[in-house]
Amino acid sequence: MAPTLYRDTGYSLTHLVEDIKHGNIALPDIQRPFVWSSAKTRDLFDSLYRGYPVGTLMFWETGAEVGTRQVGGGDNARVAKLLIVDGQQRLTSLYAVLTGKPVLTKSFEEKRIRVAFRPADETFEVTDAAIEKDPEFLPDITALWHGGYRPTVRSFLSRLAESRRVELTQEEEDALEDRIDRVYDLQNFRFQVVELNSGADEEQVADIFVRINSEGVQLKQADFILTLMSVHWEAGRRELERFCRNVVDAKVSGASPKNAFIDPSPDQLLRASVGLAFRRGRLQHVYNILRGKDLETGDVSPERRTAQFEALRRAQDEVIDLTNWHEFLKCLTHAGFRSRRMVTSENALIYTYVLWLIGKRDFGLDLKTLRSVIARWFFMAHTTGRYTSSPESAIEADLGRIADLAPGDGHAFCEELDRIVRSNFTGDYWEISLPNRLDTSSARSPVLFAYWAALNLLDAELLFSDLRIRELLDPTVAAPRSIERHHLFPKAFLSATGVTNTRQVNAIANMAFLDWPENATISADDPRDYWHAMTATTDPERLKRQAHWHALPIGWEQLDYPTFLERRRDLIAKVVRDGFARLEEKGTPHGRSAALADLLAVGESQTVEYKSTARWNLHSGQPDKKMEHVITKTVCGFLNAEGGSLLIGVDDDANVLGLSADLQTLGSKANRDGYELFLRQQLDNGLSIQTAGIVRIRYERAGDDDVCVVSVAASGKPVFAKPLEGGAGATDFWVRIGNATKQLHGDDMIGYQADHWG
Repeated sequence: MAPTLYRDTGYSLTHLVEDIKHGNIALPDIQRPFVWSSAKTRDLFDSLYRGYPVGTLMFWETGAEVGTRQVGGGDNARVAKLLIVDGQQRLTSLYAVLTGKPVLTKSFEEKRIRVAFRPADETFEVTDAAIEKDPEFLPDITALWHGGYRPTVRSFLSRLAESRRVELTQEEEDALEDRIDRVYDLQNFRFQVVELNSGADEEQVADIFVRINSEGVQLKQADFILTLMSVHWEAGRRELERFCRNVVDAKVSGASPKNAFIDPSPDQLLRASVGLAFRRGRLQHVYNILRGKDLETGDVSPERRTAQFEALRRAQDEVIDLTNWHEFLKCLTHAGFRSRRMVTSENALIYTYVLWLIGKRDFGLDLKTLRSVIARWFFMAHTTGRYTSSPESAIEADLGRIADLAPGDGHAFCEELDRIVRSNFTGDYWEISLPNRLDTSSARSPVLFAYWAALNLLDAELLFSDLRIRELLDPTVAAPRSIERHHLFPKAFLSATGVTNTRQVNAIANMAFLDWPENATISADDPRDYWHAMTATTDPERLKRQAHWHALPIGWEQLDYPTFLERRRDLIAKVVRDGFARLEEKGTPHGRSAALADLLAVGESQTVEYKSTARWNLHSGQPDKKMEHVITKTVCGFLNAEGGSLLIGVDDDANVLGLSADLQTLGSKANRDGYELFLRQQLDNGLSIQTAGIVRIRYERAGDDDVCVVSVAASGKPVFAKPLEGGAGATDFWVRIGNATKQLHGDDMIGYQADHWG
């Protein structure tokens, strides 16, 4: 029988308040924005008064010894005995009302929660100016516990009698006082409490919480670590919250973390601190590390806990250092990004900050060098969605790749990051994947913002204007609508030709930054008509330059609409490529494909997968349909994500095995051509689309062996694979997530398709 991880007990409200006051129960939320409305607090008191159930509280023993002090705390900074897992908002409300302590609003202003009570009809209300003046109300029930019960009752009865201009009968006074006394006695209300013992780990606590919580709220690992910080290092948590508050608080002036890109949350900064301190992306083990727990023996050591918190403290100092913060954000500007409008992945921003900090602190890189390499990294990570699916796995893998580099070897650090960038920005990515990803109308597409960033890097002008696009995208500039993005093929014109599908009309490839003259009346014009009129007086050299930046095919106005969209997507991809080339140092040829050495060096990832064989089972020593199906689903996963490279003839440890095992199964066609034919047939028969043009197959020589490199572009629409056991058609939906290929079903599949393809 499994050991019981909890015990049922009860606490009176007075007991809870006193334990919170004396630090035995950790209630950190009294120091951070209160998310409940005052009306919810009113309803809570009404439920208590009427004897209605108000839910169970859940506490978790910290396991700290009596007398343990917080890290960096003073003599009174004792470690709490219990953490509040469920019931923080209820306890914050009750504590604030019974003690008169203010809470913080979302705008970081202190505010007292004031609840009124009308004894005549036993009604609770949120105190306002009218209630304050109404003698029928006890306007602030806090006075019962904080200002003295008897004086408060006498004052109320006297004021009520004066307003009625008649003496209250003894019977009336007794009835009213009895009802006020019932409110006062709420301090003795007994809450049912589930206390989890210190032997429960964070996964068990989260599981228990979800099972008994009626709202099914998910507890995140970051929540546990932030709660742990409140117990062992409250000052550290407050530093994180102060930093985040200062980003958004309009009253803060002077040096502050305010910026154009992100309003970080404490858990995001915590992730950055953990990444820098422990080189960990996953928070799975960090909770136990900070508890001072040995992951091998399970023993908890106060000395180990203090040392780990000290490492976190040093890292946090680096994370919230304003110079570091703003120097890092310059990297985003250097990469062509101008504001949060262009940032679709805050994970990409935070995890890139981790790499920036590691490069500066552990590899001794100067700010100029860091700015270049981190700008390239962010451009790649944001454009390819590197930290969108399974972000913790992705950053864990990236941190692992730099773990073995010699400390202080900044050159090796830069080389490793650039190697990963090259392995993602292959020639096939620029020529196939990126154009396919541009086949969307999403206004929040990372590839759209990569194009905008490239235009900034190229110092491009708007069409028909000498205004720079970087000026238009400056967050401090409010540009008139006349020079925002407009349709090249006007909506009304497309509608007249039968094109009414919103996705087609608003396609990225139909939108451009341009400045229409005030007298232009082209809302429904054929592009062949308005383009001639608009360009008649434009300098030819300027027009040529702007046509290149805005990816306009030669004679675009004469093309049919589908052909125009396809050609412009290809040209937009080339502009993005040209823009990114501005970030590359030493004239690195941006057209180069990732070499086999790069693909082997970066390891398996979101965009790289190794397979020993495509049909020969090395364990059974014979051909195996399961091996062929693995190839099909891997390619399907790449097609449905950001594309990637599948290396056949390489084992999981990046050792080159070659293709000889597979080739022996092909008989007279045991050569490169025969192997490519086999792969093409396998993929075309197993997928819902034909792969010509979006899947390229080439061979790289490694010593005496061949490696088959299958370069897969991102598909412009969902792709399905036939199940292993066969069936009527291709029905399985596979997606590359992190360094694994996963099958999605039902709502997960529908949601992914909606997010990915718009």
